[in-house]
Amino acid sequence: MKTALALRHIHFEDLGTLEPLLRARGFELRYLDPAVDELSAVDADAADLLIALGAPIGAFDEALYPFLTTELQLLERRLASGRPLLGICLGAQLIARALGAGVAPMGYKEIGFSALTLTPQGQDSPLAPLAGVPVLHWHGDRFELPAGCTPLAGTPLCAEQAFARGDALLALQFHLEADASRIERWLVGHCCELGQAGIDPRTVRAQAREHGAALTAAAQQSLGSWLDRLGFTAV
Repeated sequence: MKTALALRHIHFEDLGTLEPLLRARGFELRYLDPAVDELSAVDADAADLLIALGAPIGAFDEALYPFLTTELQLLERRLASGRPLLGICLGAQLIARALGAGVAPMGYKEIGFSALTLTPQGQDSPLAPLAGVPVLHWHGDRFELPAGCTPLAGTPLCAEQAFARGDALLALQFHLEADASRIERWLVGHCCELGQAGIDPRTVRAQAREHGAALTAAAQQSLGSWLDRLGFTAV
């Protein structure tokens, strides 16, 4: 059986709508919590797929959250292996940093559902099904494009929203995995951030109801396309 290892920093920011597709593709899923699990002992090459998920901390915050150093080292080992790696939000920022790119605060928050602008390369990538589909944004930091990587998408508030390196690496600033039917967990779990940003949770809740079904369908098509390129076909 194929294996997928997900680094989950906060319980409700999980694989969401992508989990059923991964199971349908024959993956056995395992979660690790980088804040409490010992990542230095993890074999970076062992899992067929490694996924680094999001969190409300910065990729440069290791002085405050020392576990980030070990997580960054694990991602560096995975990148060196060339094996499939997916990063979402914080995970994408850590991957960018591991590849030598800058990660820094934007000075404002991008929170809520809005569509991406795909680059020409993005239109010919696994992200193509997301064209015109509002995805969930929830971040205040941004990454620069790492050297040797291909830009795939952006928004007016954040020019770099996704990049790839070959077929094996896909890094996404946005949340294509978010399950809109469980958006209340995000609204409660990140209530302080919403309040500080002056964002009404009722707005995000209404957006989730409006766009959730379309995002779920497009996200599964997108991940499915990426898995196809990697040779992880349906069982």
